[in-house]
Amino acid sequence: MSHAHPGEPRLIAEHAAYSGPFQTRTHTCGSLGLEDADKRVVLQGWLVHKGKVNKKMSFFGIRDSYGITQLVVDARKCGSDVLAAMREAPEESTVLVEGIVTPRPESQRRDVPAGHVEILVSSFKLLNPADRNMPFMPFDTQNLANEDLRLRYRYLDLRRTELTSNLKKRSEVAFLIRSTLHEQGFTEVETPMLLNSTPEGAREYLVPTRVKQSSSDTAPQPLFYALSQSPQQPKQLLVASGAVDRYFQLARCFRDEDGRKDRQPEFTQVDLEMAWVSWGKERATGEALSQSEPDPWRIGGHEVRDIVETIIRRIWKKIESVELEDRFRVMTYNEAMGRYGSDKPDLRFELEIQDITSHLPQPLREVLEAKGEILEALIVTNGAEHASFVQAASEVADDKSVERVQVAPTTSSSWLNQSRIVVEILGNASPAFESSELNPALGLAEGGSIWLSKRPRRPEGGWTALGRLRLAIAEAAQRRGDLVLRHEPQFLWVTEFPLFTRADEDKEFLAHGRWSSSHHPFTAPMSEDIEKMYAGKVEEVRGQHYDLVLNGVEIGGGSVRVHDAAMQEHIFANILQLDEKEKSSFNHLLHALRCGAPPHGGFAFGFDRLMAILCKTSSIRDVIAFPKTAAGTDLLFKSPSPSTAEVLAQYALRSL
Repeated sequence: MSHAHPGEPRLIAEHAAYSGPFQTRTHTCGSLGLEDADKRVVLQGWLVHKGKVNKKMSFFGIRDSYGITQLVVDARKCGSDVLAAMREAPEESTVLVEGIVTPRPESQRRDVPAGHVEILVSSFKLLNPADRNMPFMPFDTQNLANEDLRLRYRYLDLRRTELTSNLKKRSEVAFLIRSTLHEQGFTEVETPMLLNSTPEGAREYLVPTRVKQSSSDTAPQPLFYALSQSPQQPKQLLVASGAVDRYFQLARCFRDEDGRKDRQPEFTQVDLEMAWVSWGKERATGEALSQSEPDPWRIGGHEVRDIVETIIRRIWKKIESVELEDRFRVMTYNEAMGRYGSDKPDLRFELEIQDITSHLPQPLREVLEAKGEILEALIVTNGAEHASFVQAASEVADDKSVERVQVAPTTSSSWLNQSRIVVEILGNASPAFESSELNPALGLAEGGSIWLSKRPRRPEGGWTALGRLRLAIAEAAQRRGDLVLRHEPQFLWVTEFPLFTRADEDKEFLAHGRWSSSHHPFTAPMSEDIEKMYAGKVEEVRGQHYDLVLNGVEIGGGSVRVHDAAMQEHIFANILQLDEKEKSSFNHLLHALRCGAPPHGGFAFGFDRLMAILCKTSSIRDVIAFPKTAAGTDLLFKSPSPSTAEVLAQYALRSL
C-alpha cells in the first residue's frame, strides 16, 4: 500500500486510519512555485482524484486550506504499489505524499497558488481514509447539495474553497479592525454574556439557572439569566466608570428574532464606545441651523463618525484595493424617506420618489394639508432618463396600498379624475380637475407610468410603500439585464431619526401600544428638540442616532447617549411609560449617570453583515463557521432540543 519504514506499526486492515509517527510537511499545498523546482517536499492534505493516463501513470491533486497541488504518479518512478494504493484510496481521504517539485508544461500552467508546478510522487501514506458513501462531495460544484444537507454536515461544506476563503477574510478583517482601534487608543474589554432581562426592544433568550434564591421561606421560583442582546449597558457603565476612555469588543450577541438570510440568533458586533463625545456643533446665540452648511451632520458624535470612517476606509483599501472618499455622504432620515422611501436607501441607481402635493389642484392640496398627509409619486417616464426601468415597471406586481396609472403622451391631467386615491382623499366630492401644467411638471409630457401613494407628512418606520416598489422595479430591471448597478460602494450616513416610534413591529411585543425607542432607550435627543420632549411633543423629537448604510444595507449604527440621569428617568417614566419593575432593571445605569458620567456615545458594526458584503454573498451564513438555519435551528449540533422532566425540575421548571 505504501513504502513502510522500519519500526512503523502495521495496518490492522486495508484502508484503516494510520496511527503512528509520520513525516512533518515541509510546505503547504498553495505555497510552491517555480523557485522550488527540484526540491524534495512533503505535503499533507486531502486527496483529489483527477484522471488516469495509462496503466503506469495517473494524475491526482492534494488539497489543503491554502490551495491545491497537482501530483504526478508514475509507477516507473515510485513503484506500482504506490500507484495502486493512490488509485484505491477514496477521494477526500487525508494523505501524506513525498516527491520532487517539477515545473508544469507552460501550456498547462494556471495563475493560482501552486499552479505552475507539480509533484513527481515518490512515496505515499494514507493517514485517514474517507468514507466511500459521503453525504455529498464538497467539491462537486455541478451537483451542489441543498443548504440543509450542507448545514447538517457543515464540517464537509467548510472544505469548499469559497467558505474557506470567507473565513480567512473574516479573520483578516477582524485583525485589521483590532489593529486600527488599538492605534486609536481603544481598550478591548470583554463584557458579560449572562445578564438580567431588560426591556430594550429586542426579544431575549432566557437561560435558566440552578442558583438558589436568597430567601428559603418561599417556594422555589425559576431564575433566569438573559443572553446579552448587545453590550449596551456594560459598555456605557465602563465609560461612566472612567476606567476606560475608549472601549471596543468583537462581541457575541443574541436575539430571539425570526430568522432571515441576514439575521442569526447569535451574531457578532464590532462594538465601541467613547467618552467625551460631542452633542453637536456649538453655535453662537441666535445662530440658525442651515441645510446648506458644507457638512449636513448636525448632530453630535463627530468623534465616533471619524473613527468609523477610518476603519471602513482601511478595510476597503486592504481587502478591496479601493480608495474611499475622505468623508461619507450624510442624509437626514426625512430626506431618505422622502426621496427613496427607505431609511437605508440604495444610491446605486437613480429613481427617486417625488412629493407631488404642491403640484396638485388647490382643493385637493387643502384636504391633504388638513389631514397632515402628502401625495407621493414614483414616476417612470417614456423618456430616455428612465429607459432602464420601462420594461421592468410593467413586470412588477401591484401593491394594494399603491395605485398605478398609465399616462398617455399628453399635457392633459385628466387621469387625476379617475384616480382611486384622489377619490378617497376627497370623499363625497367628485373630482373634476384639468391642468395643462401638471404632466410637464412631473416629466410625464411623453407619457409613462405613475404610482401614487398617500402617507403622513411626517414619515415613520423604515419603509414607505413606494420605497419597496422602487427596489422591486430595480431588481426586475437587473434580472432583465437593463440595469447594471454602479460598482463603486455607496456609503451613506443617515441621521436625525425620530427618537421614538410606534411603527416598529419588532418592538410592539414589549411596547404594547406605548411609544418605543427607535434605536434604544439610552439615545439622546437632539439638543434643539429637548424642550419639545419635555413638552410632550414626542412625535417631533429627533434623536442623535446615526446609521451607516452601504448599497441599501445597514451595516452599523450608534448614537450619542443620554448622560443626564433626570432626562433618562423622564424618558423611562413619561415617554416609554415603563412600570416600576421595568424601570428597576435600569437602576444601576441611572445611579452611574448620577455619579458624574461623562458625555459619551458609540457605534456597533454588524460584523457578519459587513463580511457578507466583502465576500460577495447574499447570506451571512456563508461567512459564519457554524451558522443556524433561517428558522434558527442548528442541524449539525441538533439544537434547540427538549430536556427531561428531571433536568427541568432542577430549575423549578416543568413541561406544560
